[in-house]
Amino acid sequence: MEVVDRIKSTLTEHPIVLFMKGTPQFPMCGFSSRTAQALKAVNADYFSVNVLEDPEVRANLPRYSNWPTFPQLFIHGELIGGCDITMELYESGELDRLVKDAQKA
Repeated sequence: MEVVDRIKSTLTEHPIVLFMKGTPQFPMCGFSSRTAQALKAVNADYFSVNVLEDPEVRANLPRYSNWPTFPQLFIHGELIGGCDITMELYESGELDRLVKDAQKA
């Protein structure tokens, strides 16, 4: 399967996806760690992809999403953003709403 097809398939199969460096339990960068913590704080049930273990996804996701850095948070297949945007949404309460809406669907 082509890497773009794998990315699309992952986004279709899971309402909330975090492409990150490392895993939620063992993040390998501070930005990924903060994003995973924000998702945990709002009780998000999400799927994570460790881009360090998948060089094809790491190389191609920035072109697919038009977002150059990691982590990348997607809800319902739509790019929400990276760490800074996720933290802003968390602090405003919007992340909680987005997550609850995604988990209802």
